[in-house]
Amino acid sequence: MPVREKFDEELAVLREKLLDLGHFAENALSLSIQALENHDIELALEIMENDTKANILYEEINDYAILLIAKQQPVAIDLRRIIVAIKIATDIERIADFAVNIAKSTIRIGKEDHVKPIVHIKQMHAICLTMLNDSLTAFNEEDLKKAKAVADMDDEVDDLYGQTIVDLLRISGEQSERIPQITQLSFVCRYLERAADHVTNISEHIFYLVKGKQFDLND
Repeated sequence: MPVREKFDEELAVLREKLLDLGHFAENALSLSIQALENHDIELALEIMENDTKANILYEEINDYAILLIAKQQPVAIDLRRIIVAIKIATDIERIADFAVNIAKSTIRIGKEDHVKPIVHIKQMHAICLTMLNDSLTAFNEEDLKKAKAVADMDDEVDDLYGQTIVDLLRISGEQSERIPQITQLSFVCRYLERAADHVTNISEHIFYLVKGKQFDLND
């Protein structure tokens, strides 16, 4: 097999490993909000136990990327593809960690009724999932237009985050006995807001991959 063809196959393997990690994080994030909404402690525990899979995938991506650099000594766009894969894997692994953190908050809240319907939290979650899914597509297709659209969605998450925190602070003033739960729900909002930030990072990495320079898409 020609050297270039072999290298392209190895880059495809790296890309598939990264997409697998991304889909794992998507699923974990979905299940974490499902557990929160339904007070499902068993599901929350399952999410925490399964997190080792994300860690294993993350390590595999890093090891494989380092092997490719050492073996192929790539330059220019090929080197950027490998470096960007490592960077994106780091962001995705953090998103998977946020799913675990939400599961922990679910356990701490337990079976206690929510102080308010988690409508805004579910909206934040839905946007985060769309962002993550679209960012993976943008990476796979090296699509800058889609990457920019993903970054633009971060503002929606920020607005919902601010609105929800204000609502929770108001409730804490009225129901001081519910502050422990309100604190956990505030944490969940923060985890989702940070997840969206990490997806925005993925969009920035895609711009670096295609353009060869850094772009700040958070403005």
